[in-house]
Amino acid sequence: MAAPLDIDQLRTFITIVDMGSFTRAADEVNKTQSAVSMQMRRLEERVGKALFEKNGRVNRLTGDGERLLAYARKLVRLNNETLAAFDDEALAGTIRIGTPDDYADRYMPDIIARFAKSNPNVELSITCEPSKELTDKLNRNELDIALVTHNPKVRNSIMVRSEPLLWVTSLAHAVHTESPVPLAVGRRNCDWRQLGCAALDSVGREYSVLFTSWSSTVVASAVLAGLAVSLLPESALRPGMRILTSADGYPPLPPAEIGMIRRPGVATVLMDAITDHIAASLDNMTSAEEAPDSPSVHKSSRKRARSAQMFSSW
Repeated sequence: MAAPLDIDQLRTFITIVDMGSFTRAADEVNKTQSAVSMQMRRLEERVGKALFEKNGRVNRLTGDGERLLAYARKLVRLNNETLAAFDDEALAGTIRIGTPDDYADRYMPDIIARFAKSNPNVELSITCEPSKELTDKLNRNELDIALVTHNPKVRNSIMVRSEPLLWVTSLAHAVHTESPVPLAVGRRNCDWRQLGCAALDSVGREYSVLFTSWSSTVVASAVLAGLAVSLLPESALRPGMRILTSADGYPPLPPAEIGMIRRPGVATVLMDAITDHIAASLDNMTSAEEAPDSPSVHKSSRKRARSAQMFSSW
């Protein structure tokens, strides 16, 4: 009878794929890189197939590696669910989380995936709306937790992340030189819109609001198309955007701050677990770095994976 697969080896295998690197996977599973490499060699010996193949200085999944990945995810998930079913102290229940569209796009996928992996009996319900509407829903007991733009003058939230708020334009266009400068921003009660307009007013720069949307995707599209200037937090910058500074006539902005509000009365253990997880995840995320070849061009730093099939050296 064939020996069973090792769940720990499968879990490491999945982590390598998700992190895009043997080195980052080693940090994630709290093992040395040599230990991770040894686990993969033993896993290859166990299945009798090569799971990785060299491609220059990187390793990529083989066809057999791709086949194993689907089974590995199922086996690890079932293992976690089985253990949780017999754990009297396992977290269980439903948490309703509210977040603005742009936060959901940048932060929530990774946060949700990590929490769900460790707590399979917890159901997370996500609502995407602007900060004001989320605060109202929280007050009506329609949400348990809300990630909002931190603004102590408007709402009582605990700040969990701060990063630079930047003026941006298209790298391929000169719309930022127009007068009045066209803006793509949120609606009238958007905190960032109010900050941007106040900053331009302070230096006497004329502007007109050309695009109004709660959607970060719409705003970014208007910028990249060369139709408008906008202001975005550093982590939201995309390739093809140029950062504008005082030298371009755009004054510095206060930092973009994310706050978290939790509704009283929810099960304390479960609430503490998810709020602590969100706060720690946001705090550990690295902000985007400027490209080394040009101080005005943004390139994302520390991509989780260059490709679902390519990894750095063993």
